[in-house]
Amino acid sequence: MNRYMQAGLAVMMLGLGGCAMKSAPPLQTYTLATEPVKRVKVSPYADKVLKVSFPQSIKEPLSDKIPFSYSASDRGYYLNATWTNNIGQLLQGVLMESLEQSGLFKAVLPYASTAGEDLRLESMVYDISHHLKGNESYAVFSVGVALVDADTGKLLRVKRFSYKEPTPTVDAKGYVAAVQKALARFEHDLVAWLARG
Repeated sequence: MNRYMQAGLAVMMLGLGGCAMKSAPPLQTYTLATEPVKRVKVSPYADKVLKVSFPQSIKEPLSDKIPFSYSASDRGYYLNATWTNNIGQLLQGVLMESLEQSGLFKAVLPYASTAGEDLRLESMVYDISHHLKGNESYAVFSVGVALVDADTGKLLRVKRFSYKEPTPTVDAKGYVAAVQKALARFEHDLVAWLARG
């Protein structure tokens, strides 16, 4: 091998090494923040203890991955962005905090608590994801809730809340900003719905 070929091979190897050493974008983590909720003046559940169950999902297991979709059957996950925790855990925390702030109940406890409860709030995640269709980019937040009598297991109230919010940017950061807006609407609507008794 002559020296020109050796030099060319060395330059090529350095170039390949440089490509291999390029770093991937840093992993971004996001969380769901609880929005301030007004305290209700009169509550039909003021003397009741509520336990908030861990949310369930009808489509796919709840995780820390942030999903996006181009159609009903085409779904993926962001590689450089995740939630700080399982999305079910984050949603359970938001529900507990907003309901505690509302003053609707005597106490709001996690389902794992050993204390007794009068009522149980169960939730079902239908969709919390980023949708991209044509020129549209929006967050979908769709969650069903059920208020259950803990002693009898009787279903007292049930409702599905669904929201669609446009994203300010077409990426995970824009999606999280949009889902946060939807979540704020959900917290307000949930408290108002429960306050009606």
